[in-house]
Amino acid sequence: MTEEARVRPGRERVAKDAAARGLGVEFVERMVARSLEEAASILGISPADILKSLVVKRSDDTFLFALVPGDRQISWPKLRAVVGVNKLQLPAPEVALAATGYERGTITPLGSTTAWPVYVDATVVGAPGRRVSMGAGEHGYSLFVDADELVAALGATVADITEPIAAE
Repeated sequence: MTEEARVRPGRERVAKDAAARGLGVEFVERMVARSLEEAASILGISPADILKSLVVKRSDDTFLFALVPGDRQISWPKLRAVVGVNKLQLPAPEVALAATGYERGTITPLGSTTAWPVYVDATVVGAPGRRVSMGAGEHGYSLFVDADELVAALGATVADITEPIAAE
């Protein structure tokens, strides 16, 4: 990615990348939320319709994106099996920022400073017209997009990579 793209504000990078992929996105300004559940409430959607864009580090210091519904969590054994590696981890916030150009809470594969591979949980796709929300590249905004169109535009690998969030 060019240096100009690296310094461009997050939403602008997201919009430019989405347009280049022929992907329609909608940005919605929202107040800051203290949790995913609060963000869902603010947006008037269920937690399952918020996609968490998680940056995952491989042992060779490369990364991937895992798109996970808000009501689920990564199943590390499943994700390792799909990726074909023995070790994966969530990097420190500053490492995720360096890998994507986005701060935690704003991360999206769209407009990332590096186009890392994308893995999407199988529960996200297959419902025609399903709109999901995700990070928009900047705090205070969410992005809405058709789930199946997002997966196609990203060339994402769809697989069973999550499990329900364990009750506390």
